[in-house]
Amino acid sequence: MLSPQSIEKIEYELTKYPANQRQAAVMSALRIVQTERGWLSQESITEVAQYLGMPEIAAMEVATFYNMYDLAPVGKYKVTVCTNISCMLRDSDEIVDHLKEKLGIGFNEITADGKFCLKEGECMGACGGGPLMIVNNHTMHEFLTPEKVDKILDELE
Repeated sequence: MLSPQSIEKIEYELTKYPANQRQAAVMSALRIVQTERGWLSQESITEVAQYLGMPEIAAMEVATFYNMYDLAPVGKYKVTVCTNISCMLRDSDEIVDHLKEKLGIGFNEITADGKFCLKEGECMGACGGGPLMIVNNHTMHEFLTPEKVDKILDELE
């Protein structure tokens, strides 16, 4: 069941759309539920679809299309590194190698303690600040160096 807190936030998002277009809030609703639960289970997606009065498959299509939605547990901190051309030209490969070594995991893996998951990201639209990463889909860090990455990770622990 959706929590009262999630329902309140989804209801706020619904005010942004015509009353007969509740499905327009599906991206926001999925984000709200994922933020609360850490990831989107099939049950979570079903709950969102039912609450918005839309076909479950339509909500699933959204959840599987966008890489910001996690359909499996990702650990407490999901670290997504941009590896597209602009960041790559600014040494994102060095950042990726450093993260893999420091965390002891590869892309789409979770550390043994469940604290970190490492993801490869598409362009995040902040090419001037590359290389960059986003933590938990919310906090972007730009102009990364191995030292700056270590500081960010230390602050998360």
